[in-house]
Amino acid sequence: MKTRLIITFFAALSCAMLLAQSAGDDYLAKYQRQIRNAGVAGVGVQTIVDNWIAACPDDARAYEARFNYCFAKSRSTEIQPKNSERYLGQKPVLTLKDSTGRDVNYFQEDVFVDSLFASCLTAIDKAFILKPLELRYHFDKITAMLSYEKDCPDLSYELVNELIDSFVKNKGADWTLDNEALPEDRDEVFCQCIGEFCYTFFQVGSPSSYRYFLALSEKMNKLYPKNPVFLDNIGSYWQVAEKNDKKALKYYKKALKLDPQDYAALNNIRLINRRKAASTRP
Repeated sequence: MKTRLIITFFAALSCAMLLAQSAGDDYLAKYQRQIRNAGVAGVGVQTIVDNWIAACPDDARAYEARFNYCFAKSRSTEIQPKNSERYLGQKPVLTLKDSTGRDVNYFQEDVFVDSLFASCLTAIDKAFILKPLELRYHFDKITAMLSYEKDCPDLSYELVNELIDSFVKNKGADWTLDNEALPEDRDEVFCQCIGEFCYTFFQVGSPSSYRYFLALSEKMNKLYPKNPVFLDNIGSYWQVAEKNDKKALKYYKKALKLDPQDYAALNNIRLINRRKAASTRP
């Protein structure tokens, strides 16, 4: 009798889980249809997301949908003057003269409503709790923080650093990306993703972002010494941030030992040699 009750209990539990999954899939379909028609933060999206969370409070996808909605609602764009030739890696969208005849550069800049941005972080943190091994949720939060912090990406750096530590510590765990198991070359996929974030830090172009770009690239190079991308990154730091071509060449040559056809290393060496030749002309 006791065994029968246990079997009945687990059968009921399995049925409930399947129903919850089915309901979540239905809401996902509704959500995707609505954002195709109205946009991520369009009319009707919030209602679908709220109903989805109410009906399926353990569905991490629903909280990512809330994250997407709140992040989009929190962000808008303004044109702002800056005392620089570039801002966050971008050229000015407009240059005007001031009353003294001096050029004033105007850049497109994201601005945020702090309360809505906080709501988007709360939502993605809830998704983390439900599915801590889903890489997309980590990427979502890092991308949002990079946009919010702009040229002082301190917390963004910490998030990337923590993700690297977590991935290495739990290398054998069932990590997923977009709810799909990682392929056999999971390290290669992970390196590509971290490489994208490194590139973003480099593009920001501020003193702190350059430091974080170097620190992350050096860390990844130690963990994945056979991947030339991070050697290229270190070379780029010395070439661009420190204007030290000699030291940059050392890392580009190391990258070429791993991959003689490495495009970044070959191209940057060519640029350095071209600049060197130009400087010696009379």
